[in-house]
Amino acid sequence: MITTKQDIRKLSDDQLKTWLTSHGEQGFRAKQIQEWLWKHSVRTFEEMTNLSLKTRQLLVEHFEVRTLAVSKQQQSADGTIKSSFRLFDGNLVEGVLIPSLRKSEDDRMTACISSQVGCSLTCKFCATGYMDRKRNLEASEMVDQVVAIDQQAKEAYGTGLTNIVYMGMGEPLLNYANMLESVERITSPNGLGMAAKRITVSTAGIAKMIKKLGDDQVKFNLALSLHAANDEKRNQIMPINESNSLPALAEALTYFYQKTGTRVTFEYIVFNNVNDTLEDAKELWQFTKKVPAKVNIIEYNPIAEADYKNTDPQTLDRFAGFLEDRGVIVNIRRSRGKDIDAACGQLAGKQ
Repeated sequence: MITTKQDIRKLSDDQLKTWLTSHGEQGFRAKQIQEWLWKHSVRTFEEMTNLSLKTRQLLVEHFEVRTLAVSKQQQSADGTIKSSFRLFDGNLVEGVLIPSLRKSEDDRMTACISSQVGCSLTCKFCATGYMDRKRNLEASEMVDQVVAIDQQAKEAYGTGLTNIVYMGMGEPLLNYANMLESVERITSPNGLGMAAKRITVSTAGIAKMIKKLGDDQVKFNLALSLHAANDEKRNQIMPINESNSLPALAEALTYFYQKTGTRVTFEYIVFNNVNDTLEDAKELWQFTKKVPAKVNIIEYNPIAEADYKNTDPQTLDRFAGFLEDRGVIVNIRRSRGKDIDAACGQLAGKQ
């Protein structure tokens, strides 16, 4: 139910301090309240036990803590857990817990979170791309996904999250300010306290916003959903490329690297008879020479809306081998959670 009360987590520290003092409260209470909200993840004012009853009642009268709830939870045969999260206004987004299957990954627990309800980009291989973009998520709604998935990890596997990827529904760089604020809340000592290098933000490729990431000297990792190193092919797969061409992206990524010193990851889904030839591998290799990068080759996960198919294992291995022989760092990412539509490209906010 939507109320007329203000969402307290939309106030900055200074705004909350000003509000408190204007209502006869001491300003230092703002820090206490923010720590309850962001560090301890409490969702009611009654839980803020170091505040007086009078102060808590004042907050209840004027504010609310808008939260999300798990609407549906599914567990894959491989241990992946997908959650459909119901937002305060009734909208749905999906998030995924991906536990490590490889000992080399040191018991990695990764949360894949969404940044928008739907998406305005129309990538042809992605289920979210066939939805309308209804709205951006607030910073608090992204943080809440992390908190919820962290709790799931502890309950299911006895250990918390180690990594976060903004690779769920939506384009994070088209929700730039809220995305950055959520990262700040996640990494702050007064928030969840996670290391920025454990966070990866994935973009379909918005050149001017990639440059802005460089100007802001962000500390997290950046991944580009590339999927073709040829403008003609990429235009067909990802229409965003028509206004953000490969030369423009190469320039933006070079700028980002110069500003941050952070190597970029190229995500490359291999589609059968679309972008899986050795000529495609050669184009990708040449593109990797433009900016220090590593390549994640990703299996395609079929969706009802598209006719793409995953390439065969031999072609995939030959493609990866071509790159490795030329010194490119390559990781092959096997599909996770495909049986519950939780794999890359399958999230669609289904109930």
